[in-house]
Amino acid sequence: MIDVQSVISIVFVVAGIFFMLVGSVGIVRLPDFFSRTHAVSKSDTLGMLLAIIGLIIFEGLTLSSFKLALVVIFIALANPIGTHALGRAAFRKGVKPILTGKKKSHDESE
Repeated sequence: MIDVQSVISIVFVVAGIFFMLVGSVGIVRLPDFFSRTHAVSKSDTLGMLLAIIGLIIFEGLTLSSFKLALVVIFIALANPIGTHALGRAAFRKGVKPILTGKKKSHDESE
């Protein structure tokens, strides 16, 4: 017999693992520090949130699920703030982003 709670939990955990995998690929494939931190902050935060929410669904209404909900709140607040602080510190230290696009002047017509 298929338990709906377990299936929903598995879907959330697998989706979280997928997003964390995408973030890992972003670290390897993207060219500079700022692109890498952007990829990691967005995808890994979402991946961890989905995985932990899947664990909360699997656990049900218990003290452990309440503790996991507190972890979700902490991750949702701490990861973007930490990534922003790292990016800002790198920019202030002189790390320049790689820009590949050319700026068009006002004289060029489109």
